[in-house]
Amino acid sequence: MTKTICLTLGDPGGLGPELVRRFFAAVAPKGPVILIGPERSLARLGDPFYERLDDPSARPGRPGLYLFEPPELAGLDVPPGQATVAGGRAAGFSLEWAVRFLLSGQAHGLLTCPLNKAMLQAAGFDFPGHTEFLAERLGTGPEGHCMHLCGPVLRVSLVTTHPPLADVPRLITHQAVLNCLLLTNSFVRRLGLPEPVAVCGLNPHAGEWGRIGREEIEVITPAIEEARALGLNVAGPMPADTVFHFAAKGRYSAVLAMYHDQGLGPLKLLHFGEAVNTTLGLPFPRTSPDHGTGYDLVGTGQARLDSFVAAYELLEKLVEKGKK
Repeated sequence: MTKTICLTLGDPGGLGPELVRRFFAAVAPKGPVILIGPERSLARLGDPFYERLDDPSARPGRPGLYLFEPPELAGLDVPPGQATVAGGRAAGFSLEWAVRFLLSGQAHGLLTCPLNKAMLQAAGFDFPGHTEFLAERLGTGPEGHCMHLCGPVLRVSLVTTHPPLADVPRLITHQAVLNCLLLTNSFVRRLGLPEPVAVCGLNPHAGEWGRIGREEIEVITPAIEEARALGLNVAGPMPADTVFHFAAKGRYSAVLAMYHDQGLGPLKLLHFGEAVNTTLGLPFPRTSPDHGTGYDLVGTGQARLDSFVAAYELLEKLVEKGKK
């Protein structure tokens, strides 16, 4: 692979630097990988295992690891294992520079290490998380992307990402459901999965024919019907308390959930520590480990690499094929 991957260290007080060091101690990159973040967060882990990339306009010409330290983070020392505003600042500016590398054509895909959403916002980056940050910076708009998490068995997309639960019903729109179905269907087909995409209802028992809410009748079902008219293989709306059981048995290629905990509770029950977060609909492939900063695990050697490995391997595959 000759295409270049960007890899942000996320909150450098968290597990990101440690995971990067452990992974690349065992795996040689197939192409150039640009690490983005404060150098001190990696330097504390031992001798340099990367080349410095001081000129952001330079294009690495051969496989290997290259560290670009954003000028806004020069000399920044974030204490390991702690949530700090400095860690949020590092994560935010690292993302800003990753977007520049992608838009300039210097990089072709992005892996993001975990950040702390509260510290990101405290540092002045007013976004709920990676997904919303990248969607705005890369111009997809509020309904042009879809958060998707995949494990070895279960794959889940989300119509809404990180709003308060009280705001979810008004955010479940016909267009939002349809867009997520289009993006999810395209993604699972690229993975070679022919089974239908199942759609959760918003309400218990999928509304029970309007007796427990009308979102299924007025919003979700019409979006499903339009998706079917466009040739998509879609099932639902289905009760969320049963659909994941059948999806885990292989009946469905993926499940479209209406909100965060509806979809990610079942996924993390099966795939905690090994799933991958990817943002569908961006102009560039993006993946991330499906876990948080893990401050309590920093420096203990107990953090699992499974999710990071899966995120890196999926990104390599998507970048090599030119797929989003």
